[in-house]
Amino acid sequence: IFTEEDKYGLYSSLLFKYFLAEGVVCGHELFVASAKEHPDNILKELPAPLLDDSHKKELGEEATVVKPEDIQDSMKIAWRYQNLPKMETSPTTSTKFGHYYDVSKTMSPELFQPIKWHSFYLPEEFSSPKKKAHYMNSAYTRLLESIQRIISQEGFDCSDAQKKQKNILRIGIQNLGSMLWGDDICSSDTPEDIHSLTKFLYVLRGLLRKSLSACIITVPTHLIQNKAIMERVTNLSDMVVGLESFIGSERETNPLYKDYHGLVHVRQIPRLNSLICDVSDTKDLAFRLKRKLFTIERLHLPPDLSDTVSRASKQDLAESAKLLSSGCGAMAIGKKHLDF
Repeated sequence: IFTEEDKYGLYSSLLFKYFLAEGVVCGHELFVASAKEHPDNILKELPAPLLDDSHKKELGEEATVVKPEDIQDSMKIAWRYQNLPKMETSPTTSTKFGHYYDVSKTMSPELFQPIKWHSFYLPEEFSSPKKKAHYMNSAYTRLLESIQRIISQEGFDCSDAQKKQKNILRIGIQNLGSMLWGDDICSSDTPEDIHSLTKFLYVLRGLLRKSLSACIITVPTHLIQNKAIMERVTNLSDMVVGLESFIGSERETNPLYKDYHGLVHVRQIPRLNSLICDVSDTKDLAFRLKRKLFTIERLHLPPDLSDTVSRASKQDLAESAKLLSSGCGAMAIGKKHLDF
């Protein structure tokens, strides 16, 4: 999962922690890699899981439930919409998938006790001499070696699948491609190691295909000016999701987006083991951070009720009324030649 970070990296970091928190609740093994924040601090800030019933009030499930027969009765008025497919507009009516988390609280240490996790902190990995191989910088090379070692030693390559129960390795790589990783794709239009990131993703993709593992990567794509690099990165990823935050933009003060904090752009959907890709029925998605939950919803804009609507003003309507009362012969002296 390739995640395009928002401008300030606030919501992409939260989505990154959601992915790791889901692994803890499901009992998966974790591998956290970062060059900025220590993985120990990232795991300490994972959101706490909510109970089964505690998320209902936050999502608004106490609202009246509309039955299918009630929908059919109400659709008799708008007959033109009867044959259109029904779409779920609320996360409460959709099928439950995964767990809900409280962003106002952190996960308790008791949940981490049965979980085995590994970390890769780049400043601690440069105690040995630097090395560069296959048009890839030393940071990417060390990260790939660490991931490959964990996959092999922990049996995620199915080498000892019969010795222990199968599990899944969740890999999280934060802020990849930035200057902290020794890459210059974000600081130059013509970087020296232009193929370094794409080479890393190509090798990583091969490791994931041959192992029981899943990976999420966050990249500050708003700093990458080279479009060719972005196209290659997109083609090497299974799923590409972009986060556009309203912080510091004109949409932050726009009343049309007052209920949301940003937009979600689904660039690419996984097409594993298929000849064609799946096309989502909804492309306009937005996210908002509530008191406890981070939710992604369909974007619903309110009606435009501005004062400058393209209609005749009250003064024009009053003048037209005077012309009507004076007779048809006086219509020619009106301001508009179409007054009648």
